[in-house]
Amino acid sequence: MIDISSWIRLYRSISFDLFKDRIQFIGLQGSYARDEANENSDIDPVLILDEFTFDDLQNYKSAMESMPASPPLCGFLSGVQELRSWLPGELFQFYYDTIPIHGSLDEIIQKPGKSQAKDAVLIGACGIYHGCVYNYTHSRDHQVLMSLFKSSVFTMQAEYFLNSGIFIRKHSELRQYLSREEAYILDIASNLYVINDSNFDFLSRTIIDWASNLIK
Repeated sequence: MIDISSWIRLYRSISFDLFKDRIQFIGLQGSYARDEANENSDIDPVLILDEFTFDDLQNYKSAMESMPASPPLCGFLSGVQELRSWLPGELFQFYYDTIPIHGSLDEIIQKPGKSQAKDAVLIGACGIYHGCVYNYTHSRDHQVLMSLFKSSVFTMQAEYFLNSGIFIRKHSELRQYLSREEAYILDIASNLYVINDSNFDFLSRTIIDWASNLIK
């Protein structure tokens, strides 16, 4: 597996060579930020500029070609104003899942609280519900269903915060606070079980019912 500390140093250096003092924030999200990465994990950097144009995007894409080819590079890019104008409920996971490398998100956006957590739960559950119903009816794609299971963990994090005021970043630590149904969903999301034709209907029913209960 990649040495994430060395990778971050290189990413930071390339980003500053490209954008210099226009950089307002650099962070890291995802499994590498949670210290739960494996050999199949993407790297999810966050880069916020004073302003972010399509030209910046093209230059960033070209610059990132000099980064190590594996693992895949994902992440989030934005200008300050776009981020400040984002739906607060959608910024809940973004804020709490991001480890700062340069700068502070507190200087850009307001720290989300329980109101934003409630919105995040509803946004997440509605997206999962619709996505799973559509996938079951029209696509029956195992990978799409797995991505919906993975998204459910973020909704569980927001739900736990809503009830407790505590955000648990590591998925492995969150499990002990979940119901049996939610723990099973987390296990699916953690690739402890394989989605196949024989369990596709059962797993689709499981996550649709769970999301439906959250929405209602």
